[in-house]
Amino acid sequence: MAAANLTPSNPATFLLLGIPGLEEAHIWISVPVCTMYVVIIVGNCTILLIIATEPALHRPMCYFLCMLAAIDLGASTCTLPKLLCIFWFQAREINGGACLAQMFFIHSLSMMESAVLLAMALDRYVAICAPLRYSSVFTGRLVAKLGVAAVARGTLLMSPYPFLIKRLSFCRTNVIPHTYCEHMAVVKLACGDTSVNHAYGLSAALLVIGGDLLFIGLSYFLIVRAVLRLSSREARLKAFGTCSSHICVILISYIPALFSFFTHRFGHHVAPPVHIILANLYLLFPPILNPIVYGVRTREIRERVLRVILQDTGTSKRRLDWGSLLRRPPSQFPQAEIPVHMVSPPGGFVSTSVKQ
Repeated sequence: MAAANLTPSNPATFLLLGIPGLEEAHIWISVPVCTMYVVIIVGNCTILLIIATEPALHRPMCYFLCMLAAIDLGASTCTLPKLLCIFWFQAREINGGACLAQMFFIHSLSMMESAVLLAMALDRYVAICAPLRYSSVFTGRLVAKLGVAAVARGTLLMSPYPFLIKRLSFCRTNVIPHTYCEHMAVVKLACGDTSVNHAYGLSAALLVIGGDLLFIGLSYFLIVRAVLRLSSREARLKAFGTCSSHICVILISYIPALFSFFTHRFGHHVAPPVHIILANLYLLFPPILNPIVYGVRTREIRERVLRVILQDTGTSKRRLDWGSLLRRPPSQFPQAEIPVHMVSPPGGFVSTSVKQ
């Protein structure tokens, strides 16, 4: 049916298979995926709200965390709703333009996230290696420029992807054995020369991911060298503690991405379901774990969340107490005892002094 829309140049629609080989388990897989999507929305929106409303968190590292949360929300929203439609309603068809748009946003947001992680590493480097200059170096203007640069780099590098796909001929099939329109998964459907797509995709990934990882590694090499020169053990532990959250986020973000990248290009013997699951973990794990890591490790965020929870609990208890009081019959209310000296007889107050 949808395959009839296929033309020798460009298909009007594509069909997303989901996870090939696990079609019967789609409905069961959708339960944890839906739960994770809800957690992603709640967790990242909570981070954005707390940082926006807490003046103590208006500092560069928290601004980068807001960028990270916004990117995670965008990347997960680009893919997970369609994935759940595939699992629940068998809605596998996706418009050709929508497929190209999904491809662009997924890969450009990944590039933006890598740039933000690099900016966070530079923030930690200046904070530890040049603490006296930190406030003068990492100003609000510099943070805004870094954010704009991250968006511009991701947009410019990924803009050729849709045009490179449009130049291909799809004369075999329009069925994508994947859960979303990943670049290489779509390129494999083409029947013409795809060397340009392969070369550009590999070059962009190596330039961005490789370059960012190189500078992040260099930043942490300099950080470790500076920390080890500190004479106090407590100072060294405190310095390493300020970097632990960022190191966790780097590992969470890059490890699934690198696994997905290398298995797609070099893991020809890896089973397709394994590769697709790895590709989806890359879109699920960082958005879930980033708010948890920073929420646990950042004292101000942790305290603000606990304060909101405790306030809600106290309000609920007070409402419950008033409700129980209103439901009690009048006979169960204690009778107030009025002091005798407050009672006035009909004739007015009587003086207790007796005239002799």
